Amino acid sequence: MDRRRAAERWHRYGGRLLSLPLAVLIFVASLLPVFHDFGTRLGGVPDRPLDALAVAAIALQCFPLAVRGRWPLASFAVVACGFAVDQFGGYHSPAGVALPIALISVASRVERHRAATALVLSAAYVPLAVGLHLRSPGTPPSGFAALYLALAVSWAMGAWLRSTRAAEAERRARAAAETRAAERGRIARELHDVVTHHVTAMVVQAEASRYLTATPDRLDQALATVSATGRRAISDLRHLLDLLDPDYSGEVHAPSAGGLRTLVEQTRRAGQPVVFAEEGTPAESAGSADLVAYRVVQEALTNALKYAHGSPTTVRVRHGLRDITVEVGTEGTGGRAGLPEGGGRGLAGLRERVDVLGGDFAAGAAGGGFTVRARIPAGNPS
Repeated sequence: MDRRRAAERWHRYGGRLLSLPLAVLIFVASLLPVFHDFGTRLGGVPDRPLDALAVAAIALQCFPLAVRGRWPLASFAVVACGFAVDQFGGYHSPAGVALPIALISVASRVERHRAATALVLSAAYVPLAVGLHLRSPGTPPSGFAALYLALAVSWAMGAWLRSTRAAEAERRARAAAETRAAERGRIARELHDVVTHHVTAMVVQAEASRYLTATPDRLDQALATVSATGRRAISDLRHLLDLLDPDYSGEVHAPSAGGLRTLVEQTRRAGQPVVFAEEGTPAESAGSADLVAYRVVQEALTNALKYAHGSPTTVRVRHGLRDITVEVGTEGTGGRAGLPEGGGRGLAGLRERVDVLGGDFAAGAAGGGFTVRARIPAGNPS
C-alpha cells in the first residue's frame, strides 16, 4: 500500500519537483561559454556577446519552467518573450531549448479551448518570424519552417502525454469502481449469510411457539432458543461491522468448517432434523476454503428451514488433501423440496464464492428433494 501511494504521489508531484532543477540547469549551461555554440539561431541576426539584457532574456526563458506544471500558458508566454528578446538581440543562447519544453507542458495540461490555443500560438509565431526576417534580409525561410515544425512536434508530444495521462486516469477510476463494486458484493454476501440464517431460525421458532401454549415448558424452551439465536445474530453483526470499520485492529474470528457441528446443532434446535456426517480431518490452514464450506452449509440449512421445514436433512462434509467436498440434501416433495425456480441471492453468492476459488458448485432438485453440492479447493489464501 505504501509503495502504491508513493508511486501515485510521484506521478502527481514528481514532474513539479524536477522542474526547478531543470530550469537552473538550463540557466547555468546557457551562461557557460563552452555551450554557446549549441544555442538556438532563428534568422540571420549577427551574434552579440552576453550582457545584462542577455542574462535577463536567459532568465525569462529558464525560470518560468519551474511553474509550467501549474501555470502552463503563463509560463509559455514568458518563455516566448524571453526567446524573442534572445533572438532579436542576437544572443542565440542555449536557453532556447526551454521554448519546446514549455510548449509540451501547454499541450499536455491545457484542457479547454485546445484548438483555439494552438491557432493563437501559431499566429503569434508569424510576427516573430517576419520580424527576424526583416532584421536580417536574405535569410532563407527554411529555418523558420524548421523551427515551426519542431514546435509542432513538441505540441504533438504534449498531446500524446495528455491522452496517456487521461487513459491512465480512466483506468484507475475503472479499477476503483470495480474494487468498490466487488467490496459491496462481498459485504452484501456476508450480511445475507449472517442475517438470513439467524433471522430464518428465529422466525421458524417463533411460528412454532404459537402452537406450544398448552405446554409451558416447551414454550419456554422455544422462546429461550429464539432469544439465544437473536443474541448470536447481534454478536455476528457487531463483529461484521467491526471488520468493515477501517480503524478496527482486533482479531478476525471468521467462521470455518470446524464450526459446522455448532451450526448443525443450532438448526436442530430450530426444529429441523439434521443428520451430520464428517470425513477426514480439517486442515490447520485451508485458507478461504474453510469459510466458503461453512457458508455453503449455512445457506443450505437456511433454505431447508425456509422451504422444507421439518423435512429430514443430511449434511456430508469430506476433508481431502486438496479440497473440501460439501453435500447438503433435504427430502421433500413439490415446492417444499427446495428453492423456487431460479434459486435465490444466497445460492448465487455461493456460486460466486466457489468459482473464485476454482471449485465446482451445483444446486437443484434431486430425488424429490433439493441438494446442494460443492467442491472447494483448499489451500487458497484467505
